[in-house]
Amino acid sequence: MTQVAITDARGRLASIIDEARVEPVFLTRRNRPVAAVIDSAQLERLLEDAEELADIRAVDAAWEEAEWLDEVPVPWDEVKRDLGLTL
Repeated sequence: MTQVAITDARGRLASIIDEARVEPVFLTRRNRPVAAVIDSAQLERLLEDAEELADIRAVDAAWEEAEWLDEVPVPWDEVKRDLGLTL
């Protein structure tokens, strides 16, 4: 893990960006990480993964709520039939 003080980072932004293509570079203030420079493709993957995880957590929460309320899920075929989506 590479750490660079913000004051040092100002003078070497290009090299920090090059380093970030390989691994994240943490920018520090008073020896504490306050920001990170990462490869843009890695950021996109992280954001996609975070969205997927949020969806999984929402489904888990819905199942827990249904269980807590003692509800029985409506079968998908029944929902489609009620909405007139079946032939």
